[in-house]
Amino acid sequence: MGKTLAQKLWEQHLVDRIRGRDLLYIDLHLVHELSPQAFGGLDIRGLPVRRPAATVATMDHNVPTGDRSAPLRDPLAAAQLDLLRRNCATHGVPLFGLGSHRQGIVHVLGPETGLTRPGITVACGDSHTATHGALGALAFGIGTSQVEQVLATQCLLVNPLRQLAVEVDGALPVGVTPKDLALTVVRLLGFGGATGYAVEYRGAAVRALSVEGRLTLCNMSAEAGARVGLIAPDDTTLAYVRERRFAPIDEAWREAERDWRALRTDGDAAFDRVVSLRADEIEPTVTWGTTPAMSVPVGGRVPKPEESPNGNQAEQALDYMGLVGGERIVDLRLDRVFIGSCTNSRIEDLRMAANVLDGRKVAHGVKAMVVPGSVPVKIQAEQEGLDEVFRRAGFEWREPGCSLCLGMNEDVAERGERIASTSNRNFEGRQGAGARTHLVSPAMAAAAAVTGHFVDVREV
Repeated sequence: MGKTLAQKLWEQHLVDRIRGRDLLYIDLHLVHELSPQAFGGLDIRGLPVRRPAATVATMDHNVPTGDRSAPLRDPLAAAQLDLLRRNCATHGVPLFGLGSHRQGIVHVLGPETGLTRPGITVACGDSHTATHGALGALAFGIGTSQVEQVLATQCLLVNPLRQLAVEVDGALPVGVTPKDLALTVVRLLGFGGATGYAVEYRGAAVRALSVEGRLTLCNMSAEAGARVGLIAPDDTTLAYVRERRFAPIDEAWREAERDWRALRTDGDAAFDRVVSLRADEIEPTVTWGTTPAMSVPVGGRVPKPEESPNGNQAEQALDYMGLVGGERIVDLRLDRVFIGSCTNSRIEDLRMAANVLDGRKVAHGVKAMVVPGSVPVKIQAEQEGLDEVFRRAGFEWREPGCSLCLGMNEDVAERGERIASTSNRNFEGRQGAGARTHLVSPAMAAAAAVTGHFVDVREV
């Protein structure tokens, strides 16, 4: 019997089997400032980083996105960033820190630099590491103890995964984006419905996506509980990778291209589960509750508790969100709009939002901000004049970082604020204690900003 792409990559990196678990070699280890205990564990044990050249660090979660010439107001954030600098210097780990021309969100930095490539394994102490699977990599989000394990051994001990195919046929309608596809897939699978699986996205609609759209889709795999999300590399993938700073060149490129084109699921491979959907039936989507699986098309209504498949959780979610059920999505008025995060902060996302905003103004009373995913994204957007489009519309144009996605830095929403956000999670308190988050695409966020409420972007 044939093998899936995930199974092939798994076997290529298998070092050993230990009591029912597999030890995989990790080609690329990405770290950031939220894993100081992992470096501390090495120091306690007197261990070096096993392969500093295969380890890359950036600053993203706790960095300020406002005036970077001012001291950090949060002493914990300042301490974490300083400790990352010292740990990287001690262990010889390359660091894209504040002031670097490549600093940015870890899941933006990896693909845009060419550090992330088809066929490799990637690990990072962040749950959205599945993002890198958009390039045909086997990428794992890991915890702090596993970060220490990879730093010390360049290997990762993991449980075997089952195989899930998400087949998306047809074509996305005009005005429907990869984020809408991702939210629809998460709703279909259910929150945690892909736990224990490696998810491979397949079908005509997936192949039609740009790499940036694929990155958005794989990023949201974590919201269904998947450990891995990936898409087989193709001409679109190779064209993207070839332009990257750290891509192979000359003969090394020709050899890599030959290997990468062979990375695909065999025709007779068997998945443990197959889920199919039609892209042409997907609409612009808005979450209404406190998990990314709680969503409806923008033309729909917030479900009542008895109408929701989420049962008792729906009642609790409605209470937190200040809703009772039955409200039209387009009647929900907003206090804040956030465009950014590792899900939707790439140049294609910013172009999408700017296209909606050009010549329009943010509605009265709405606070709006856009946070590029990296310094290169910010520079390119400014070269294209997108920053001026955002500023004229009334958005704040910020420095790169995770920002309001997780509310653990200086960008925090206020209690009770209702937010249209292009990020990946709408958990209780995710963007600030008591803040109410609705996940949408960049285009939908921009449309909501100028109207002051949710609206079908296709009407704008």
